[in-house]
Amino acid sequence: MSEQNCLVANDWVCGEYLRTRGQELTDATVQHLGITVASVVIGVLISFPLALLARRRKAFAGPVLGLTTVFYSVPSLAMFSLLLPLFGLSASLVITGLVLYSLTILVRNILAGLQAVPEEAREAARGMGYGPLRLLWEVELPLALPAMLAGVRIATVSTVALTTVGAIVDYGGLGTLILDGLHSDFKAQVLTASVLCVLLAVLADLLLLGVQRWLTPWTRATAVRGGRGPHRRRAATAVEPEMPEMPEKVA
Repeated sequence: MSEQNCLVANDWVCGEYLRTRGQELTDATVQHLGITVASVVIGVLISFPLALLARRRKAFAGPVLGLTTVFYSVPSLAMFSLLLPLFGLSASLVITGLVLYSLTILVRNILAGLQAVPEEAREAARGMGYGPLRLLWEVELPLALPAMLAGVRIATVSTVALTTVGAIVDYGGLGTLILDGLHSDFKAQVLTASVLCVLLAVLADLLLLGVQRWLTPWTRATAVRGGRGPHRRRAATAVEPEMPEMPEKVA
């Protein structure tokens, strides 16, 4: 069957759909990326001071982690409904909901990274005259960076998937195309938008993995040295922070 007829036949794979709806796919992809990037960036900016507060004031650790977990456990439809009176039907509604969902992942990983910094490193820095701010930026953050970036990767992939739920308010990026395709039984649109969403998640994870490896070259060197013998391998793995378990997200 020719490409011109695949639209009429409503095939799952249709080159004619890609040719005729290219601009529509591009616009949806750009919206999807914009919402994802804005949500993750704002989530990081909020999560970092929350993690510092939880680390510095032990009494706040439980409430902070508990509240972010509550946000994460709220179903997406309920979350958007609760935020609707504040933001109306807008991209801000979707971004705010996604930021709240990202907090538990980001706060937990930032906190885990900071707590895994060896106390000997802190003491050595204090002995060299480092104040609290310099200690944080020049010692603790570099050592906590692998765990922090791992959290950003998880939050980004999760946000790429959850952005599609924004289709219920017409701000779901590729999710809007998926929902419209399901309502109209437009198979090529459903498949194409779904594949693009998966590709976005994979590419985002690979990109952030590359950034993580570039910013933390010492982790590769440690892995190479640790692989030379069983004793070194055990020593290398012993210092890696244990990632906190995440509750299952309810769509």
